[in-house]
Amino acid sequence: MATRAGSHPRQGKAETGQDSHRTHKCSHCDKEFPFKSKLNQHLRSHTGERLYQCGECGKRFGQLGHLNGHMRTHTGEKPYRCEECRRQFRSLSELKSHMRIHTGEKPYKCELCNKGFSQSNNLKTHMRTHTGETPYRCEECSKQFITLSHLKRHMWTHTGEKPYMCEECSKQFTTLSHLKSHMRTHTGNNLAGEKRRS
Repeated sequence: MATRAGSHPRQGKAETGQDSHRTHKCSHCDKEFPFKSKLNQHLRSHTGERLYQCGECGKRFGQLGHLNGHMRTHTGEKPYRCEECRRQFRSLSELKSHMRIHTGEKPYKCELCNKGFSQSNNLKTHMRTHTGETPYRCEECSKQFITLSHLKRHMWTHTGEKPYMCEECSKQFTTLSHLKSHMRTHTGNNLAGEKRRS
């Protein structure tokens, strides 16, 4: 049987001693696949080849499934629903990640302080507290931040934007914590009435 460059067919023996199905092994990483088409699909992860292109924005993908998932960013389709809170997601992987909020699972651990996280990107951000990395810089004053959200919140000090508004008196605030403190002047410790302007 002829094979394509980058693959090596292998034939194993089943427990009965008879030949089992032929497998195709990747020459780059030694992963094995039962079908040649699956190996060819996998090889694109090594070559960077992207055969599938989005007709809306031109972005390219190595797998058709990735293109189909991407198309939901244009259509707004969210076919995966959490049975706990009814929130909807574009992909199964997003739903699985979300489910950790409900289960409390935190599979991503910091090797330095053992703190656990439900998502890998949260661990990556946390690691900056150990390394001191601050990749987001304010163009106005050059102050640097660990996260993009911290930079965006900081930008309100330059723009004067106050996205949090008191429903009682319409006074506006740059942070939710300032609004909550303000609400005590109306309700004591009752924090009802918080509203973020869109």
